[in-house]
Amino acid sequence: MTMRRPTDDTARLVFGRVELRAADGVILASLAVFSLMAVGGRAVVEGWPLLVARNLCVCAAVLISTAVTPWIRRPLLAFLLRTATVTLSYAYLFSAVAGLQLILHGRFRDDLVLAFEMWLFGVQPTLWIERFITPSLTEWMMFCYVIYIPLYPVLCVILWIKRGEAAAEEYFFTLGLANVLCDVGFILFPVASPMYWMPDQYRVPFHGWVFTWAGELIRTRAHFVGGSLPSPHAAAATVMWFMAWKYYRKAFWVLAPVILSLYVSTFYGRYHYVTDAILGIATAWLALIVAPPLQRAWDRLAGSRLAPTDP
Repeated sequence: MTMRRPTDDTARLVFGRVELRAADGVILASLAVFSLMAVGGRAVVEGWPLLVARNLCVCAAVLISTAVTPWIRRPLLAFLLRTATVTLSYAYLFSAVAGLQLILHGRFRDDLVLAFEMWLFGVQPTLWIERFITPSLTEWMMFCYVIYIPLYPVLCVILWIKRGEAAAEEYFFTLGLANVLCDVGFILFPVASPMYWMPDQYRVPFHGWVFTWAGELIRTRAHFVGGSLPSPHAAAATVMWFMAWKYYRKAFWVLAPVILSLYVSTFYGRYHYVTDAILGIATAWLALIVAPPLQRAWDRLAGSRLAPTDP
């Protein structure tokens, strides 16, 4: 095992031909912890052997990708493989935590969120906002909610083109921390989300066009019970917006109406409670605060054990 800092100024932990950067460490550590939790909580984790097997497969895929990427001579192609590996791994981590949510509490705690929001607002916001639902507003909200998915990797490619690989890796690493903090939140305080906890209380259906259809497709095919507090949508969107401000200010202003509307779309679309969105934003800021010292710690470790580089 060696550590080296390549010419792109991103510290890498090298095991033979496998080169791990900080974002890879987040992914592999999360897979390891989730697997240990599945084994330790096997009495309540349904299908835990399959979950562990899938985690191992994703781990192997990440290691293979990190081994193959340095051998790709075209920088753009190599970075696209890197982007696909990291973003798909983060998407998998979101699904991997689904079966672990009730390990500590044994049930979802939406009742506490509802009581808190009633005390704070005097109404349940996801019900109160029904009076504003129109097809055009729904289409805009669903656009903002759905566009988050392609924006995830696209912004990374923009940062890579404009500011280089180190900026893109910072984006990857901070997004990873935000995602993992959300995953931990799902376990510490499991919330089913309003669309699963109280679907019978909604009286106004959603009508729209293409993006409304896409939003409903995500609701029925990609979501699961839970994964709600903090909101990963709000957390990741906040990291994206901050990185745009830091590295490409034009993108920050273009994204401003989309990100602000995305926050509202999380509870307008009944995917989350308002509390989820607020804590998602707070989680992103926690990730943004702790990411730099963690990255510096990784870099110091790398600098203390640099391998000789080729002349």
